[in-house]
Amino acid sequence: MSTTAETTTPADRIGELRAEIDACDAQIIELVQRRLAISRQIASLRKASGGTRLSLSREQQVLSRFQSALGPDGASLGMMLLRQGRGTL
Repeated sequence: MSTTAETTTPADRIGELRAEIDACDAQIIELVQRRLAISRQIASLRKASGGTRLSLSREQQVLSRFQSALGPDGASLGMMLLRQGRGTL
């Protein structure tokens, strides 16, 4: 779409930006689903090989990475992803 700033109304631009957010959300959902499937595979492999389902040191690495990149809310997001991947403990 090749509209210029002079012909695009604020409402049109808001609609365009919301469509971009929707596309980002779809990608995020797809990636989270992929991440959860991978986490569950890791948990199954760890359990099958006699290990624990969780690696607390690995979880701390994940939380630190999210917090460094996104701040305190990033740590909360990371924790939510970890909880989703764990399933019931």
